[in-house]
Amino acid sequence: MFRSAAFVASIFSLYIAGAMLIPAAVDLYYGHSDWQVFLVCAMTTGAIALTVAAATGGRSPVRSTRLAFFVVVVLWATLGFVGALPLYMASFEVSFAGAVFESVSAITTTGSTVLVGLDNMPPGILLWRSLLNWIGGLGVVVLGLFFLPLLNVGGFSYFRIESSDIEDRPFERLASFLRALAAIYAVLTLLCATAYAVAGMSAFDAINHSMATLATGGFSTHDASFGFFENSAILWIGTVFMILGALPFSILILFVLRGRLDALRDPQIRLFLAYTAAIVLAVAIHRRVTADIPFGEALTSSAFNLVSIITTTGFASEDYTLWGPFAVTVVFFATFLGGCSGSTSGAIKAYRFFVLGRMLQNGLRTLIYGRSVQPLRYGNRVIDEEMQRSVVLFLAAFFLVWVAGSIALAAGGMDLVTALTASLTALTNVGPGLGPIIGPAGNFSTVGDYALWILSASMLLGRLEILAVLVLLTPTFWRN
Repeated sequence: MFRSAAFVASIFSLYIAGAMLIPAAVDLYYGHSDWQVFLVCAMTTGAIALTVAAATGGRSPVRSTRLAFFVVVVLWATLGFVGALPLYMASFEVSFAGAVFESVSAITTTGSTVLVGLDNMPPGILLWRSLLNWIGGLGVVVLGLFFLPLLNVGGFSYFRIESSDIEDRPFERLASFLRALAAIYAVLTLLCATAYAVAGMSAFDAINHSMATLATGGFSTHDASFGFFENSAILWIGTVFMILGALPFSILILFVLRGRLDALRDPQIRLFLAYTAAIVLAVAIHRRVTADIPFGEALTSSAFNLVSIITTTGFASEDYTLWGPFAVTVVFFATFLGGCSGSTSGAIKAYRFFVLGRMLQNGLRTLIYGRSVQPLRYGNRVIDEEMQRSVVLFLAAFFLVWVAGSIALAAGGMDLVTALTASLTALTNVGPGLGPIIGPAGNFSTVGDYALWILSASMLLGRLEILAVLVLLTPTFWRN
């Protein structure tokens, strides 16, 4: 098991080492000395990864659920540490805990940061953060569509989605699906970058922000995030592409490649769009009434910032904690929501809320008609007991880990609001929390190494749907 996990992690580390050459070339072009850091890290990482791959390859592993759990966790933890190397060795000063936090935040598409002075940061570092966001987003989609569902952790796999009216699979081979997925992901990123550039961003800003937008990652090249641009067109472009990033990519492929308009009737898509629209309109109307802001302006800022929270992107165009108690309360609860299964977003996700709603509805009917059999349906297919159990198990684990993380952070000296929202935003992969320290106007640079390690672990837990990590902590997992 250890041998197989080391082999897989080394292969993916080779890809990350190759990716380091891109920011190296950018720094060299701009005449910044950090190109040497990226080159050394790429060569060192590549050499170590090749050595490990040669030492651990050549033997077919015994495939098992236990191996899959272990490989997934080891892989993501390894990528977090490998991605931290250029950040730790760069020309600016950051602790190793801070570098790992930044890298894990990027690869899990969380968007929390410990870096200050982004406007004057070396271009290679800015691009590296965005590139890790983008790579992490693509990895999240593959993870959520194929691997975690097979382990009964991450919801509906691509072949289990609400398309049960089709007798044959829309993509018989995994390789063809992955090619289509990568192509659509890249094309959407290119379209987003083009739209940002046309709306007024520089080419460098457009490339970086498009990668972070599609990945719902939230890393910006400016300390003020989207507040730097003061451009409503840019905010609406970001809103649209964040929503696209939070849709299930398998559905997008059915729609784009097969023209399957009915695929857009997936129940989780309708639920996600419904609660997003309701929340945005409620806050926009409240701001119009209480703050006497023009409705168009209120709608623009509310749509961008709340969609950013709901889709777990983490961009901000202004400090929404100044919008009043109602808006702050809405933002807090919106942090739990998330997008759709099989998307780049995190948090609880729409399909779990849909299943919970059906379970509640079914439970109430059973109270009235005690002997009746009421099957739970997801569109045209029945939600089996295994899926219902996995949803309840996930929610129990979610709230348990959130409480434990909050207590651990409070033990390190954090106040209640900061501890609660820091733990929550890490676990849901949202990015900013609430309060003056980690709110949209702040960052995580002052929380200390102890808190950064806890939050890094929480981000990985949230990205891997919690249960995939917790199962490794049980004695049963390690028994022969």
